[in-house]
Amino acid sequence: MLTKQHFSPSSRLGLLIGLAGVVVGLVTGFLIGSTKPLYLGLALGAIPFLFYFFTKFEQVVLGLLVLRTSLDPFSGQQIPAMFALGLDVLTLLYVTVMLLRRQTVQTDRFWWFFAGWVILQGLWVVLLCLGGLGLAAGYLSDSIREWIRLFSWLMVYLLVMQLKDRVPPEKMISVLFLALVAPLVVGLMQMFIPSVLPAFLSAQNYDAGSISSEGFRIKGTIGHPNGFVTLLLLFIGLTWWKLRQSRQSFVWLLLLGLLAFFYVSTKALFGLMMIATFVVVLVAPRLSPVNLIGGVLFVVLVLGLFASTEFGRERLSSLANTPLLNPDIDVSRAILLSQSDNNSFNWRISQWYTLLNAWRQHPFLGYGLGLSVNVATNKLLPHNDYVRALVEGGVLGFVTFLVFLVGQGVRLIQLMRSAPPRSAQRELCSIMFAISLAIPVGMITENIWSHTTLFFYWFTLMAVAGWNWNEQTVDSSTALIRSPKHFY
Repeated sequence: MLTKQHFSPSSRLGLLIGLAGVVVGLVTGFLIGSTKPLYLGLALGAIPFLFYFFTKFEQVVLGLLVLRTSLDPFSGQQIPAMFALGLDVLTLLYVTVMLLRRQTVQTDRFWWFFAGWVILQGLWVVLLCLGGLGLAAGYLSDSIREWIRLFSWLMVYLLVMQLKDRVPPEKMISVLFLALVAPLVVGLMQMFIPSVLPAFLSAQNYDAGSISSEGFRIKGTIGHPNGFVTLLLLFIGLTWWKLRQSRQSFVWLLLLGLLAFFYVSTKALFGLMMIATFVVVLVAPRLSPVNLIGGVLFVVLVLGLFASTEFGRERLSSLANTPLLNPDIDVSRAILLSQSDNNSFNWRISQWYTLLNAWRQHPFLGYGLGLSVNVATNKLLPHNDYVRALVEGGVLGFVTFLVFLVGQGVRLIQLMRSAPPRSAQRELCSIMFAISLAIPVGMITENIWSHTTLFFYWFTLMAVAGWNWNEQTVDSSTALIRSPKHFY
């Protein structure tokens, strides 16, 4: 169990100054040689931040979780990448200090499964370096970058686990709603006063050869509207959970309506499939007139808002010219049509066909982690995460990808079964389970695996869902959190 001991002032100063001095000294020397003033300034600010990190651990971690949604606009300056690396270093540093102090590092069974999966993904990095995959070792840096991205999700999970028994889970989730402020405020400005926004925050039409002049899509502070819509789905689920737990239902109903409005404003067609899957999975196990009416009304609201614009109607009608709804159009014709009809679904079919032909040349191990974009002749992602898994990891990588997706669902089912009926933990896990099934549906036509911000918060919630909610109570007189009797 994680005890409440603290560093003495002298040991804290000595340890932190020693560690910070070594790390910052090395980084500063490197950055001076690289003539990067921004990076140099960040490195020099690391020492006081480390003091604050160890003395105000809970506040710093919560602040970092809220901050993540504000970073994507600065991707050109590599700020999100630096944030991820910094979070990895902070997590490893904190864990190292805990082990040196002979204190328990909080983990659970799913974290070890997650860690084993991430380590296994490193196999493709090693094989690429050895020349055992479809691409040469010259793409090694891209593959390492992708592995570090996956490793960062693991570190987020581990860092959040260290808040177990120190922050109540309900409070933890409530704080996460602050992460919505930046993307929603910027989204409103993109809709109503776009002229006041700098270029890197303005909404743009990402659909090449748009079928309509109404292609204005909202992205908030997220890099792409499609990434914004999946993040909104996650917070729609959390708002639904809050609506069932809170007595102030009007506030959460208002937020739910606002999120639905933004959800539709992204104009992501695959988002309709995801929200429908989410509602069906959530409502089906406990079908009642109230749940059924609420779910149907919400789906109708989203579909109605989507179809209320000319762009939305044209996106929906474009499905009639695809093999999905038109039996007279086969795959071969769809590929030919994709060159001139500006139909995004036919374009996807053409992209999948090209990548699957390339996969057949290296079917067992594929081309390398994160390298599907280098395999495609147009240098674009597959827009299908299952095709991506096949191309990058071959049959073996595809199987590990499915195992990881299934493993998350199994974990949530286990938590639901162990939680008391109608408890807050069980309700959260049921909502997350519905999202965990909606995500694979969206993966059929979208690059959801590339939505880093979504998975940053998803694995935060996966960690919180596994906390001991029922044994973790707050004494109103002392405001101290009692420690649980056991851990996962």
